[in-house]
Amino acid sequence: MMAFDWFHVWVKIQIFLNILQLHILQANLNVLTFFDLNLNDSLLDGLDAMGFETPTPIQQLAIPHVLAKHDLIACAQTGTGKTAAFVLPVIHNILEHENRKLSTLVIVPTRELAQQIDQQIEGLAYFTGVSSMAVYGGGDGLSWEQQQKALRTGVDVVIATPGRLLAMLTSSGSFDTKYIKYLVLDEADRMLDMGFYDDIIRIISFIPKERQTLLFSATMPPRIRTLAQKILHHPKEITIAISKPAEGIAQQMCYIGDAYKTAFLLSYLQARQDDRVIIFASTKDKVKELHKELVKRKVNAQAFHSDLEQPEREELMRAFKNNEIKLLIGTDILSRGIDVEGISLVVNYDVPPDPEDYVHRIGRTARAERTGTALTLVNGKDFIKFKRIKELTGSNIVELMLPEGMKADEQRRSVHSSNKLPSNKHRKKL
Repeated sequence: MMAFDWFHVWVKIQIFLNILQLHILQANLNVLTFFDLNLNDSLLDGLDAMGFETPTPIQQLAIPHVLAKHDLIACAQTGTGKTAAFVLPVIHNILEHENRKLSTLVIVPTRELAQQIDQQIEGLAYFTGVSSMAVYGGGDGLSWEQQQKALRTGVDVVIATPGRLLAMLTSSGSFDTKYIKYLVLDEADRMLDMGFYDDIIRIISFIPKERQTLLFSATMPPRIRTLAQKILHHPKEITIAISKPAEGIAQQMCYIGDAYKTAFLLSYLQARQDDRVIIFASTKDKVKELHKELVKRKVNAQAFHSDLEQPEREELMRAFKNNEIKLLIGTDILSRGIDVEGISLVVNYDVPPDPEDYVHRIGRTARAERTGTALTLVNGKDFIKFKRIKELTGSNIVELMLPEGMKADEQRRSVHSSNKLPSNKHRKKL
């Protein structure tokens, strides 16, 4: 007879209690500002300079625990503000130490995430003097030497991928880990998916046992629980669910090569004849380029981007609200600040960076209990990103068939060959 698994019973009870606590806490989440979290003044100056006033739910729940020096396990997707949820309190704690050494190690699955977190630390810590460095593989010998030299010279925070970090730890004299007080594992589930479990355990063997450990994961499968039990000490637990798209939004997508996107978009717009449309592109330059193409084809469109002065932006919004402009093209800054009813179509010309951005973008339609449509154009390199968005939002997204003469990227098929394009009978014709 098998022994009763008390550990998994305990885990389920903890999850239930955590969800109950979350519901109670979220009732008061909207009353906090960053000032209420008692962060260092230099951090507050940086937040003010960047225009941040109100912390997100994960930040409101996590920051007090980290400031109180508790270990933490947090289930939160990319796009919920989780990076600042550990960066802000860790920097605050670093500033409390008189003799500064390399005190913080952040382990991440990819070089892109390492670079992104390094950039966020640079912005948030601008007035603090706290330094950081991204350490990752894939470069030449020179980058290896530069990283080793910088680490020996001294930084406060290292953000590293497991492979490069382990290589540096096992090579003599790369850097000293004996002063590390804070260990962060970001996107832990993804690191385990990539086979880094043994590397993580080995890396942790180099780090002092007396430390604060923070683990962030988009999902919480049993193996993450097992890892947490192994490396965390009486952790606090937080779960933040990602926002879901409104029920009234008909979500559509199309696998298509970049060369055909504009032609497909024009055909789609002509077939629908919407009153108000917003198109989101990934960069300011892409916004300008697409605007130029649409104007050439006599589409009543305007571009909304950061090069415009505030009075120009306000005039654009006024004209859009008054139906003087039919179509607005912008980056994600448009998704956070626009509040216009009657937008019947939102187009993601490029796949958004993460699920939360996807929800914010398409949430510009189907407001005030109305219905609307959201279309996302997916090229080959964005396929995996879009697949993750679909999974995490739980969205039912209809795939559109390409018109004659247009093609999807072959890269899309090779990137994830196990997810073949559905047959035509399961795809909606434009």
